[in-house]
Amino acid sequence: MLLSAMLSEQTGGAVTPVLSVENLSTSFRVNGEWKTVVRDMSFSIAPRETVAIVGESGSGKSVTSLSIMRLLPQRSSRIEGTVMLGGRNLLALPEEEMRKVRGNDISMIFQEPMTSLNPIFPIGKQIAEALTVHQNISFADAKTEVLRLLDKVRIPNAKGRFDEYPHQFSGGMRQRVMIAMALASKPKLLIADEPTTALDVTIQGQILDLIKELQEEEGMAVLFITHDMGVVAEIADRTIVMFRGDTVETGETADIFHRGEHPYTRALLAAVPRLGSMKDRKLPLRFPIIDIKSGEAQNLEEVTDTVAKGKTPILEVKDLTTRFAIRSGIFGRQTGAVHAVEKVSFNLFEGETLSLVGESGCGKSTTGRSVTRLIEPTSGQVTLDGYNVMSLDRMTLRTMRRSIQMVFQDPFASLNPRMSVGSAVMEPFIEHNLGSKKDARDKAADLLKKVGLSPDMMHRYPHEFSGGQRQRIAIARSLMLDPKVIVADEAVSALDVSIKAQVCNLLMDLQQSLNLAYLFISHDMAVVERVSHRVAVMYLGEIVEIGPRSAVFDNPQHPYTKKLMAAVPVPDPSRRRIKRNLAVDEIKSPVRSAGYVPPVRQYREVSEGHLVQMD
Repeated sequence: MLLSAMLSEQTGGAVTPVLSVENLSTSFRVNGEWKTVVRDMSFSIAPRETVAIVGESGSGKSVTSLSIMRLLPQRSSRIEGTVMLGGRNLLALPEEEMRKVRGNDISMIFQEPMTSLNPIFPIGKQIAEALTVHQNISFADAKTEVLRLLDKVRIPNAKGRFDEYPHQFSGGMRQRVMIAMALASKPKLLIADEPTTALDVTIQGQILDLIKELQEEEGMAVLFITHDMGVVAEIADRTIVMFRGDTVETGETADIFHRGEHPYTRALLAAVPRLGSMKDRKLPLRFPIIDIKSGEAQNLEEVTDTVAKGKTPILEVKDLTTRFAIRSGIFGRQTGAVHAVEKVSFNLFEGETLSLVGESGCGKSTTGRSVTRLIEPTSGQVTLDGYNVMSLDRMTLRTMRRSIQMVFQDPFASLNPRMSVGSAVMEPFIEHNLGSKKDARDKAADLLKKVGLSPDMMHRYPHEFSGGQRQRIAIARSLMLDPKVIVADEAVSALDVSIKAQVCNLLMDLQQSLNLAYLFISHDMAVVERVSHRVAVMYLGEIVEIGPRSAVFDNPQHPYTKKLMAAVPVPDPSRRRIKRNLAVDEIKSPVRSAGYVPPVRQYREVSEGHLVQMD
């Protein structure tokens, strides 16, 4: 039974929806012709109800929300249908009236808060502006209300942070500021467009809990847009599944999850990694790849064990320390340091995947870059394929990097937009003088085939590919020098769920065929559980727990490891009303004063190879 019907029974009459959308269609002018990207969208949202729109990039989710808010460029877009809010058709309102609706009756939270907040104004003044624009109140009264809102969204020391700037807040706290701004005028409808996609799993859990609490307190309706089915299960009363601009299925969230009929719905659900699904399995497991037309899953078999046990590690790291000096004053004296990586030690064997997990700022990426000396470590020992990495001069370091390559999170940023993908893939081979241009072209064509692309795509440019295809190109480029180790730094974090599954499967297949070792850096615990042989959990620059994947996930010992796992969204609608009650404190600062000497850490062995830092 729909929530609106339940409310109707309780109140003895029909419930007027907060928002009613009928036959919404949105088109864009492309090369002089109108191309429809959202077709005949219809739905309604009742008070205190959450409706989720799900689908992958390009399905039309965000365009739907921007159409409701009328935030699309008027000259190149066309919106048809009706969008009723409080008895008014928003699509027929004059622009002046629509401006009063935005931020007052409807508020919106975007995916990246740093691009939504003005970096040159304190956050308190930005939230106050949302109040003074829509209400006739003084700045003093607005400030009082802002402090109340900041307390409401659980920002510690709200009074002391009123005059701080966006860059002084963590990602999770910036998103809380955006929620406070969105709630300033007590809107009837909150549109949340991928508000947790870029956040760490613990911060994501806090934001989801916060939205639930505020919805209950304020009685507002929520339109939640995401591609994460785990998030949908935890927050949505009803779900709309979109595919290439069309609504392919809609209904109560529990029905969608347990009795989804459309192949695309089943594809999305099957591709979601579930924490705990690897229990009693020793080896990594490929993700299911779903045929959209048939809805059938394939490639569920385990990968072959390729780890060279008992041999010398391909990568040995001992007491790796990386610190960044903090200087201040006229003479630039060092007054402190960021202890980004502190005495980190681990080994990595051929054919093995060791995952580094933790929240943003814990030192994962700095560890990966320090191992390759893209960042200069402060101290420690790094041995890679026989090289003493720390003592290499510039020319030998260049040679060493043939043995270790990196795949970054954003392939669009790491690929030159003015260079064809063929040239980008061939460049490492040519720069290292490993053969002729013909040899480079032949090898690049072969690698593109290996990563599931066609060699005739070599003349195209990065913007002509999807995000998943660009990541495949980045992987192909990393293989041009026949490396033995690949550092995958959040390589699948920004990808849609089915593309993420394809890229992870590709990495596992390449590991099998080429005996590659992976240092897999991620904050996605469910993905890490699926692809890893061993896992190291990092907190404040230190490894607090390390061991075989099954030992760490089945028997976590450190409180921080348990906290990470408790925060993972579970794709089970029965948990929708459950709140995790996660602590809202920001991750502690790794900044230390000059001369600070860190304590010597001791580890206890829980089981073979499973080590936990002692307090």
